Amino acid sequence: MTKEIWINLPVKDIRRSKAFFTTLGFAFSERDANSEVSATMLIGTGKVVVMLFSEQVFQGFTQHSISDTRKGTEMLISIDAESREEVDELARKATEAGGTVFAPPGESQGWMYGCGFCDPDGHRWNVLHMDMSKMPKM
Repeated sequence: MTKEIWINLPVKDIRRSKAFFTTLGFAFSERDANSEVSATMLIGTGKVVVMLFSEQVFQGFTQHSISDTRKGTEMLISIDAESREEVDELARKATEAGGTVFAPPGESQGWMYGCGFCDPDGHRWNVLHMDMSKMPKM
């Protein structure tokens, strides 16, 4: 059965994207550190792989047009934060690194605190800190 998942994202400029995500604190595999067409980003303790590919390479894989992120959202990538302060910090870093915060940090449903930002290519990311002690009982 499937043991891992890789998320593949098209980007206009590999170096710009690596700089953006490095500023946010994400790590990259050294395996293809000098590639002009791809970068392997590792997220979280489970080391979820997010492959950044140049748009031309990505389109070759998918054999389909790339979504225009200025007009629509194909997916929302959600990541956790250890604290409300980490949510605030990621929103600040995303803005400083050239991204856009589309949902400023704030409370949601009484037990979550989060924000949403777009990376330089318009991919949408959701950051959430969840206080499980306040989660409503089902």
